[in-house]
Amino acid sequence: MTSRIDNIVETDGALILGAGIAGLFTALKLAPMPSIVLAGTRPGLSGSSAWAQGGIAASVGEGDTWQSHAHDTMVAGAGLCDAQIVDLVAQEAPARIEDLVGFGAPFDRNGDGSLAVGREAAHSMPRIVHVKGDGAGAAISATLAARANEADCITLLEGFHAVELALENGRVTGIFARSGIGTNARLILFRARAVILATGGLGALYAVTTNPLESRGEGLGMAARAGALISDPEFVQFHPTAIAVGRDPAPLATEALRGEGAVLLNDRGERFMAAIHNDAELAPRDIVARAIHRQITSGAKVYLDCREAIGADFPRHFPTVYAACMSAGIDPVSAMIPV
Repeated sequence: MTSRIDNIVETDGALILGAGIAGLFTALKLAPMPSIVLAGTRPGLSGSSAWAQGGIAASVGEGDTWQSHAHDTMVAGAGLCDAQIVDLVAQEAPARIEDLVGFGAPFDRNGDGSLAVGREAAHSMPRIVHVKGDGAGAAISATLAARANEADCITLLEGFHAVELALENGRVTGIFARSGIGTNARLILFRARAVILATGGLGALYAVTTNPLESRGEGLGMAARAGALISDPEFVQFHPTAIAVGRDPAPLATEALRGEGAVLLNDRGERFMAAIHNDAELAPRDIVARAIHRQITSGAKVYLDCREAIGADFPRHFPTVYAACMSAGIDPVSAMIPV
């Protein structure tokens, strides 16, 4: 950077860019190591984390195993996954759920106190832990933000926009970030022993996204300019059931609806997924998304029909999606949801 640096902030711990679930969880797990967490907006509200609905996959249900979870993941990834990473994630997922429980995440429970689990696409059995049906992201984000605020070793700084990674002899040593706008803008160099990018995805680069509009891949860009090798950037997942109400970002209809039995119909009343995959609406997301795309590009309209499977329970079981539908003039109890 050739711009004038207004201030230098140093820590002998970690510097984390991003205050969604990934960034906040990392800071809490690193404790008591000191961490500085940089966020553009209020920690816990920035990025896509708070927008996530369905929940987190982990083999915590009765009869489930990490091996089954890993197998389902490899099938969903069409064999293109890194098997070692899949095994690691599947093995560690239950322990990470316990971490979240320890931090206070209010997961839904069964009558006996065990974690309630739902089923989503490509999973052979229910293993999605959730909060208030479809409010996992917001609840977990708020919980982690509260714990991070309480931790003496974590410094949360909001209102900062990262510009570039700082390099010394080819090694990342910090982040250049701006605070303020216009004549009040200040360029600050944050230096740290370790720099962690928890900056989310790039969904907002597309014409319509279910991500916040700030999800533009800026963290990936900074890493690439610093010399990092970016692996598999072409694998962008398109959620099959964004609600088609002409908005960008588009509201999301969580996959958990299909896990509860909701079906996809075209405007001829055909349940087209049944002829495409044995798991029908619970086929892997890429297969469902492509099938919907083919229907729409052929001139058909596509709807998610929750009336029989969920019906009057919709407001109680899926309050986030219900509110999004009602704000668009759609009552999912009695009408189909356009996707």
